[in-house]
Amino acid sequence: MDGVVVESTYNWYWLVDGLQKHGYQVHLANPSAVKQYEGLKYTDDRWDSFWLAHMKRLNILPEGYIYPKKQRSVRDLLRRRVLFVHQRTSQILSLQSMITRNLGTRISAGAMKKLTDEDIDRMFEANQAFMARNHLSTIDFLHKTILNIEKQVLAQVRLKKEFSLLQTIPGIGKILALTIMLEVGDISRFKKVGHFSSYCRCVKSEKTSNKKKKGENNKKNGNKFLSWAYVEAANFARRYSQKARRFFQRKKAKRNGIVATKALSNKLCRASYYIMRDQTQYDEDRLFC
Repeated sequence: MDGVVVESTYNWYWLVDGLQKHGYQVHLANPSAVKQYEGLKYTDDRWDSFWLAHMKRLNILPEGYIYPKKQRSVRDLLRRRVLFVHQRTSQILSLQSMITRNLGTRISAGAMKKLTDEDIDRMFEANQAFMARNHLSTIDFLHKTILNIEKQVLAQVRLKKEFSLLQTIPGIGKILALTIMLEVGDISRFKKVGHFSSYCRCVKSEKTSNKKKKGENNKKNGNKFLSWAYVEAANFARRYSQKARRFFQRKKAKRNGIVATKALSNKLCRASYYIMRDQTQYDEDRLFC
């Protein structure tokens, strides 16, 4: 037997681990890249299994990366951290919206952290104050949860040599560098920088013909956590790097802030590929020449 093919669905861990434990060679099929004949009228799981076996026999099966089991739980801790960061941001934005809607003023996230119960009582009437206090307590709880996750991760894993140089990029600190390291795994599995940039969802997805847009391909093909990490890095980089800020402003003037942020994230993504692959330090002049 050449091996067993398993589709990369959300719950493949237990099946792949069990098969490998019993000595099977497992191939993790990438469902986004598996293309069947669109003229088929009927398919089911049995037919799909035959199709995967047929592709494996022809040696054209698009395979995903089976992440090492030992480091998978630590990687998933940082993935949960991203979830809590999104929830904290949602709570902050909701409270900011509530303040603007009822008081006609804007308040920063930093200023909100300093609000006391007395401040809340002065700002709102009873029911609104009750809701605002719940927002603040939820934000505080999520913040503590995020810090606890970071502490747990830092106690178990350290940046490998090939990933430590990521911290020379403005906007990438220890947690973002660890996130990138644990999501990438082995950088040598990406033969070209374009493959890595595509995997990080830093390039646009579209179909063109005769220089005209004819549709879009699968936007979700790639790693959403690396996509988030490089967007975060771009947001920090334009705060602390003058050249990154100038690049962002040029792009924003031509399109909009979202496109400019993605363009800057793609720049940092491509730079980090060469940093990890060639073990070289970040060169800002070369990136924004």
